[in-house]
This record gives sequence, C-alpha cells and structure tokens, in this order.
Amino acid sequence: MRARTDSGERGGSGAAVRRRPVQQRSQERYERLLDACAGLLDEVGAGALTTKEVAQRAEVPIGTLYQFFSGREGLLAALAERNLTAYLARLAARTAGAAGPGSLATFVDLAVEEFVAMKRTVPGFGHLDFGLVDAVPADFGDDTHLLDDDLDNNAAVAVRLRAIGGELFADPGYGVSLRVAMECADAVLKLAFRVAPDGDPALIAECKRVLLRYLARPAA
Repeated sequence: MRARTDSGERGGSGAAVRRRPVQQRSQERYERLLDACAGLLDEVGAGALTTKEVAQRAEVPIGTLYQFFSGREGLLAALAERNLTAYLARLAARTAGAAGPGSLATFVDLAVEEFVAMKRTVPGFGHLDFGLVDAVPADFGDDTHLLDDDLDNNAAVAVRLRAIGGELFADPGYGVSLRVAMECADAVLKLAFRVAPDGDPALIAECKRVLLRYLARPAA
C-alpha cells in the first residue's frame, strides 16, 4: 500500500528523493537539509517538524527542498537511509578491523554497540534511527516503509546485516531469524533508552544476551 505525504505520494525509499544531487553545490544543500532535519528532530520531534522550518534552518529556499524531497515523509525517509548507511559503514569497519565478523558473539556485540553509540552521539538519531522512534504524527501516513517499498524498516535492516555477516548467516533459516532478531532488538533497545537517556546498561547487555541465544539456532 502506498502512503501519502504532506505533498504527494511515495512508496518507500524509492520515491522519498525526487532528485539525487550531482553537482557539489547541490550535494552540499542536500546534506544541509538532512542535517537541519536531524537537529530539529532533537528540538521539536517528528510531530512538530515542518519542511518550512527545515529549509529555514538549512538556509535553503523551500523550493529547493521540494526539488529534492517529496515532503516531510520523504525528508525523514532520506535521513533514515543516511542513518542506516552510516551505521552499516561503521559496523563494517569494526568487523573488518576484527579480521571479519568473527564469531556470532562478536558480531552481535559490535552490532549493538554501534547502534547504541549512534543513539548517544548522532543528532536526531534518538527520534529517527532507521524508522520513527516517537509516536507517528496523525497525518504522517505509513512510517513502516521508510527504507524500502516492499520490506518494512526492520526487515530491510535485517537483509543488510545479513550481507555484512556473510558466512555467519549463510544458513537459509537466518532469513527469518534475523528478521525476528531485529524486532526483539528494536523493542529492548527502545526500552533501554526510555529508562535512561544514554541507554540502560543492564538492558543493553540483556539485549545482547537475548540476540546471541536466539541467533545461535537459525529458524528451520
């Protein structure tokens, strides 16, 4: 099902960005808009976010914003995609530094730690990691497909994590297991950051324990 935004239609990340910037000046404006969006999320949350305020914060004409993005939902989808790209790059660098993903325990530990680190340090990540964390605004539409037209947000992340894990997740059953693991991690880590601003250490540790025990046996 395709959901409407504040300015038109989109159906996942494919329609979130109307035009990808090519020239350096356009790329800089594009990134400034995403940076402004992230900063405003920390100040007002997704419910009060407007494209006008984002454009003003980025010092970009509102018309330029709509050249790049379909509207508020498209802007947030692009930021979610940028967040995921950054997370995967950080995780890939950590696993490469450890001579590959290594053991399942190492992979789980690094995957959770990188996510937690971004929650603590990346602007806007507390409100929008790879999907909306806050309550969805009534006029927002479908927030579950910000990353992909066909896969919901957690399923899309699971597919990309499986690619980084390589041989660790070669068993066919991991297609389902990683999807379930993402739902578990999402719920427990949201709880951890509700309990404590920087994430409750005991709940973060418990999240790792649950993931490790569950992923040790892929679905049949």
